[in-house]
Amino acid sequence: MNESRSKLWLNAEWCFHRGDIPQAWYKGYDDNDWREVTLPHDWAVEADFSRDYSSGSGYLPGGTGWYRKHIVLPDRLEGKRAYLTFEGVYNHSQVWVNSYYLGKRPYGYSTFTYEITDLLVYGGAVNTIAVKVNHAETADSRWYTGSGIYRDVYLTFTHDIHVAEYGVFAWAAEIGRDGAELQVETRILNETGEPAEIGVRHTLVDEEGIDAGTSFELLPAAGGTECSQQVIQVKEPKLWSPEAPNMYTLLTEIIWKGATVDEVRTPVGLRSIHFDPADGFKLNGKSLKIKGVCVHHDAGCLGAAVPGDVWVRRLRYLKDMGCNAIRMSHNPPAPVLLDLCDQMGFMVMDEAFDEWEGVKNKWSTGHNVYPPKHFGYYEDFPEWGITDIQEMVLRDRNHPSIILWSIGNEVDYPNDPYCHPSFQTMTGNNDANKPAAERVYDPNKPNAERLTVIAGKLVQAVKACDKTRPVTAALAYPELANLIGYSDTLDVVGYNYRESLYEKDRSSYPDRVLYGSENSPGLQEWLAVRDNTDICAQFIWTGIDYLGEAHGWPIRASQAGFIDLAGFPKPSYYYRQSLWSDTPMAYLAVRRAGEPGISDTGGRSGGGPSWNWEPGERLIVDGYTNLAAAELYLNGKLLGGGSPDESGELLLSWEVNFEPGTLLLTGTDEQGRTVKRELHTAAAPEQLRLTADTLQLRANLRDIVHVEFEIVDAAGIGVYGAEVPVTVTVEGAGEFLGLENGNVQDLEPYRSHTRNTHNGKLLAYIRAGAVPGTIKVTAVTPGLSPAELEINSYIHP
Repeated sequence: MNESRSKLWLNAEWCFHRGDIPQAWYKGYDDNDWREVTLPHDWAVEADFSRDYSSGSGYLPGGTGWYRKHIVLPDRLEGKRAYLTFEGVYNHSQVWVNSYYLGKRPYGYSTFTYEITDLLVYGGAVNTIAVKVNHAETADSRWYTGSGIYRDVYLTFTHDIHVAEYGVFAWAAEIGRDGAELQVETRILNETGEPAEIGVRHTLVDEEGIDAGTSFELLPAAGGTECSQQVIQVKEPKLWSPEAPNMYTLLTEIIWKGATVDEVRTPVGLRSIHFDPADGFKLNGKSLKIKGVCVHHDAGCLGAAVPGDVWVRRLRYLKDMGCNAIRMSHNPPAPVLLDLCDQMGFMVMDEAFDEWEGVKNKWSTGHNVYPPKHFGYYEDFPEWGITDIQEMVLRDRNHPSIILWSIGNEVDYPNDPYCHPSFQTMTGNNDANKPAAERVYDPNKPNAERLTVIAGKLVQAVKACDKTRPVTAALAYPELANLIGYSDTLDVVGYNYRESLYEKDRSSYPDRVLYGSENSPGLQEWLAVRDNTDICAQFIWTGIDYLGEAHGWPIRASQAGFIDLAGFPKPSYYYRQSLWSDTPMAYLAVRRAGEPGISDTGGRSGGGPSWNWEPGERLIVDGYTNLAAAELYLNGKLLGGGSPDESGELLLSWEVNFEPGTLLLTGTDEQGRTVKRELHTAAAPEQLRLTADTLQLRANLRDIVHVEFEIVDAAGIGVYGAEVPVTVTVEGAGEFLGLENGNVQDLEPYRSHTRNTHNGKLLAYIRAGAVPGTIKVTAVTPGLSPAELEINSYIHP
């Protein structure tokens, strides 16, 4: 028998039933008529949009669902210890194995594990895993949550002597120019029932496979739970940073009776972080501005079941925009997203909760529209809050990308529900349409001083698991948080949309690290960070559009992102790129004279990349650029030039009468590099162009290909205004997952194979099957020739 650990993914061939069946926990229940699904799975996006559901959830349903998985385990695993892990189930999950009840987990974002060693059967017998998901209330959040087993599930098998779950913790205690000291803490479980001599060996390997350091410790009489503390000296360390996200692998071996009985591989990044009240943030000893965005966990038509490849595409866009940090708002993310942040170089604020024991208003018929509904995690927080936040920290603490732990978001909303006698009338950004009686101090509501008590307990719980990173929270009402001492419980204090308080509060609290934990995307909000050494960060709301938190039917999503639901950059993306990126860039956005531009909307919207207008129509052409100077040409004629103004505004504007042809923005940067951006007048739609981000997939039920559809004219110019239906079929060795166009008012059900283009584009997600072969994608739109694309699926050796 192989003595080291093994991992068995359980994402394939689950039986699913929408609705409650009280007997479905029973191993002998007949589920032959249930539908087969592959995990991750979100049943909500399979339904019709309806005004009967909550605007907070994007007008999609919750409800109850059951999952059942049948598996025959190889005999070689018998005698090992077995652990069943769910990376995320929304929500109120209950789990049975072979009719034995394991327990429940209310919070929909936590990873959780059950030991099932004594419950499994071998010798060709079938094991049955049953999971009930009870997402009864869709108005239990202010944004889209999803419903179901929406993250990965797997079994882990180990020897009786093995590393405990989350049992390896490695961090750089000291980093110098020539060397680094890596501290490694290891918890080992000896479940043989007898003391044993156990060796713990660590080997650090760089990305080229070269050993960078080793250590060894002998535990002479280990029994039960033992802890090993070791130090690895690393010469000439390759440090992790957003510019150079160097990673190592720490191989941990548990040795007993001369044999390796367990092996654990832990990704490691060597870096130092420091937050200073006066000097801001330093990474590896160098000052660095944190250019962050907030993200939610959904991806349009995929709902909450987002494969890693989808995040890769989105993160690449954010990286190119100049973003270097992600705030996981407002819950622990999927582990794969943190892995990608490590690998691609994003700093991370890992956040736990949007509410504690006080329930927030949940808007059900539009954003901030009364009356609200009152469901959510608050019901379970008193019992599960400490468990859930420590699960997050233990699971995620080896990620070098994580620089902050956040214990909560805007739990200090005025009168929602906490209030304080020092503020007889409090108005916050959740108060639109709130009756006057709801805005005044009410002694019968929870006193806000309770927040300080809860925050202290949460901070203590985090530091019990990790003392290497500061603890923060995102404050909605800093005036209150400062008064009651809530701010004082935090190592680093985040202000949401309160740049106006920076100067005063830095003076009042000179020893406090203060930063923007949630911000609008306007120029002044960025200058408050860029031009002040002591303000080290902003996290803009948001990086990507997300389902829910909708302003009212038929709008079903938030449009705050730089990237739309389909993952296509908006004009605001390029404006932000002009402020954040050092790579020379230029972009053109056109709007009618009198319509608001990007500055008028606080950096959120203004015009579009189209040069199709009415003859002679008066237009405003905006050029977003980080060049030292730029010039605008129309059909070869110079219309004017410009340079950034004194405030650093990298926005140039011209008034132009429309004439068909080519609009060109060109310029040079300070190093003399030339950048051009062109817009062409498009003719009538002529063809549907298909492009894929890859033509090779591994046959593993995990790899994703993004197929983009664009309506173009005979010359291949995109027809930006085209809104036409496209029907997509997928044949062969792949599975169609959905179509997304980014239009938040498109109410076509996500299960449909037909969807309109938006701004001339559409995106399809296609997943590799388990069997290699050819995936054929066919797209048909009225009046144009069908388009086809073939993708190869192969077995990875």
